[in-house]
Amino acid sequence: MKKIHLLLLKSFIRPFVVTLFIVMFVLLMLFLFKYIDDLIGKGFAWYTILELMLYNSATNVAMALPLSVLLSTIMTYGALGENYELVAIKAAGISLRRAMYPMIVVVTTLSIAAFFFSDYMLPVANLKYFSLLYDARKQKSADLLPAMVFSNSFPGYTIRVKSKDPDGQRLYGIMIYKKTADGNNTTVTIAREGTMFRTMGDKFLVLKLKDGVSYEESPGENAAYNYRQHLTRFRFKETEQKFDLSSFKMARTDENEFKQASQMMNLKQLKFFIDSVQRVVDVSIVTNYKLITPYIKYFSIPAKSTTVKKFIPADKTGVLKSMTLADQSMAISSAASEVRSIKDVVKNRTERYKSDSMTIRRYASEVQKKFTLSAACIALFLIGAPLGAIIRKGGLGLPVVISVIFFLIYYIISTIGEKSVRAGNVSTFFGMWIAIIVLTPIGLFLSYKAATDSAIFDVELYKRAFNKLIRRKGN
Repeated sequence: MKKIHLLLLKSFIRPFVVTLFIVMFVLLMLFLFKYIDDLIGKGFAWYTILELMLYNSATNVAMALPLSVLLSTIMTYGALGENYELVAIKAAGISLRRAMYPMIVVVTTLSIAAFFFSDYMLPVANLKYFSLLYDARKQKSADLLPAMVFSNSFPGYTIRVKSKDPDGQRLYGIMIYKKTADGNNTTVTIAREGTMFRTMGDKFLVLKLKDGVSYEESPGENAAYNYRQHLTRFRFKETEQKFDLSSFKMARTDENEFKQASQMMNLKQLKFFIDSVQRVVDVSIVTNYKLITPYIKYFSIPAKSTTVKKFIPADKTGVLKSMTLADQSMAISSAASEVRSIKDVVKNRTERYKSDSMTIRRYASEVQKKFTLSAACIALFLIGAPLGAIIRKGGLGLPVVISVIFFLIYYIISTIGEKSVRAGNVSTFFGMWIAIIVLTPIGLFLSYKAATDSAIFDVELYKRAFNKLIRRKGN
């Protein structure tokens, strides 16, 4: 048994590691395709991009791990079945269930590790990733002076360049507008060509302008009396202008501003936050009741032993009939005014109650996510292992197709369940666990079929059944 267990473990570990890296790489490429426009051309250092990719890879574990478990188990047991090694194991008197014991231990260990990862490491990775991505996306482009565009990249200046050399250093047809404190363009510099370069430490951008002219408009001595303004013009063969580059340096936002998001909290923090918000909601309900109570009118009806307070429509008590027409109109107008007041109070507080309730559901769903990741690994293993034993195909062909189909079923059901939870249509537990609830019986059914050597995926069996059906219809 020890040799068989060692064989199964060796057959599983290699495809698991390979598939995990492949899935992580694919998800990382999807991330790069999605944010390529926000990252390219902004002058980031190579280690900043690498850091962002590293944090993104950590956040992708929640999706990559279950898919890797499913695919690697199908490949492992499919290869064993294809090479008739499962047949030899069964011929030795060892059932498929006993042969699955070491794999169950390994997958259970992975599930426990996944829980601790999602509770301790994933919140930190999410915090680092989303804060860095936020700063990277709001970073200004490193293309400081694009051609044929009036650029406002530098505070107080508007610069237009007609064309540039391929190296991006030599400029032609330069026009610079300098703004005053009140936003007026009173100074204009035009140059035939120029060269730009950065100073040491990227503190300033220097423009060396050649063959140009500068116009500066200034008010006269008695501008208040609409005296003529002065226009100064001077030509130059060569001059320099410096522009501050401090606004182009990547400024990091304080990470504490992101810590209140549900993805950035561990299990203890999530429960504390939910309790705090729930306490606010409970206090709000009591406050709403106290605000509305003074507007409620009721009549006391004697009961057998106590006085029962019961709502009775005013028209059934005869109160309105005993009033004059003017008093009735006044009473109805007063009641309508009170109803409008109650409606305004309730409407404003209802929106706040809905917002707080949605926040509670969102954070409660994040609590369940800490556990569903581990449960998904076990549920998909229960599907993958018997599927591999039944289809008896290893490699990256049919196992990839089947694993992707089942993973899409899992992902679609879990996504629908999570959205239903956040919308308040289903309970938090049911919505977050619906995918596990659906897939676990399928895994148990497939395990039973594999243990009984079922030919459920035997194509020849279905062909023979189809041919028999055709013959019967022909007769």
